[in-house]
Amino acid sequence: MSEFWLISAPGDKENLQALERMNTVTSKSNLSHNTKFTIPDFKVGTLDSLVGLSDELAKLDIFAESLIRRMAQSVVEVMEDAKGKVQENLLANGGLKEKMKCLKIDLTSFVTHFEWDMAKYPAKQPLVSVVDTLAKQLAQIETDLKSRTAAYNTLKTNLENLEKKSMGNLFTRTLSDIVSKEDFVLDSEYLITLLVIVPKPSYVKWQKTYESLSDMVVPRSTKLIAEDKEGGLFTVTLFRKVIDDFKTKAKENKFTVREFYYDEKEIKREREEMTRLLSDKKQQYQTSCVALKKGSSTFPDHKVKVTPLGSPDRPAAGQSVRERESEGEGEGPLLRWLKVNFSEAFIAWIHIKALRVFVESVLRYGLPVNFQAVLLQPHKKSCTKRLREVLNSVFRHLDEVAAASILDASVEIPGLQLSNQDYFPYVYFHIDLSLLN
Repeated sequence: MSEFWLISAPGDKENLQALERMNTVTSKSNLSHNTKFTIPDFKVGTLDSLVGLSDELAKLDIFAESLIRRMAQSVVEVMEDAKGKVQENLLANGGLKEKMKCLKIDLTSFVTHFEWDMAKYPAKQPLVSVVDTLAKQLAQIETDLKSRTAAYNTLKTNLENLEKKSMGNLFTRTLSDIVSKEDFVLDSEYLITLLVIVPKPSYVKWQKTYESLSDMVVPRSTKLIAEDKEGGLFTVTLFRKVIDDFKTKAKENKFTVREFYYDEKEIKREREEMTRLLSDKKQQYQTSCVALKKGSSTFPDHKVKVTPLGSPDRPAAGQSVRERESEGEGEGPLLRWLKVNFSEAFIAWIHIKALRVFVESVLRYGLPVNFQAVLLQPHKKSCTKRLREVLNSVFRHLDEVAAASILDASVEIPGLQLSNQDYFPYVYFHIDLSLLN
């Protein structure tokens, strides 16, 4: 499962023994995989300031998760031709041990091997400063995301509008990719070439009557230049002064004169615009995606696939040019930006989870700071109810009232504003990595 439960309990002897009992029961029952979640010693400050930070972190947590989900969806939209490889591009590069920073780390691996990034978020700073750094970082990413996706969506919309013009029927579609200069009499003071849409059942009638629909129609001047399932597009050349009379007679015979006058400059401009938009869109994402497939290794015990990035200027040993190209060279700027900043936002989000555990644990269990955080990964959805029961049984002594209310979810306790899913005897936060659902 891509779901994690981040919990904490007091670090005294009794509760460390409770954690051990939890590990034993969950292991024997195959309910979850549990790992310690290391959080540094922060400067606590006053309890009043922690209460304010608790509210601020709750809002920042929601904002960060919303942001990474939007970024993940943007990757899906940009990679429309290779959606099967989206997950391979949603990574959390860096943030682990120094020797691991050159590796591509999948999200689950990052969470289960979380280490606080002291360089980016110094733990010696006041907690307010750390939270402010995270908030500003995420706000800047969101601002950039909005501007970049707006530009991409404008490009996409313009291209779709042009594509729609080239996909309609002969009455509505653009004709710039159908007609050619040779189909028209151009630069004549007296003659003009019109385009007429003729229903398929009326082809024979058109050939027999078009010369007589008006005076001054050039004999044998018609030619079929395009067809769709309903009819054909014919040219006809006549004198300019009889255009109105010809249009009236054509309409009476259910022939439709398409309003179109050949303008070589305009046609060239439209074709160039389509080519430019196609090129611009393709440049935002090119089909040679980064894939986690070659040179994989594993963390001990957890079977975490990682792939060395290496130097972009120097090929890996034994790797061909074609293989290197298939592993990420030629990515467009939007996809590249999304990958880098998704990673940054995701890493920031997990740091926010760590801060929330710290703040809530101090507020719940008091000073001096002494608690143990644990990350639980339920093995399957059907295990979650039983896992919750085990946790409630092991830690019910921390809050008998909360534990009793959880035993019967149908019981409403007067005055208790939080639902049973919001409050437990232990500190609890949920992490859901199903970002594409």
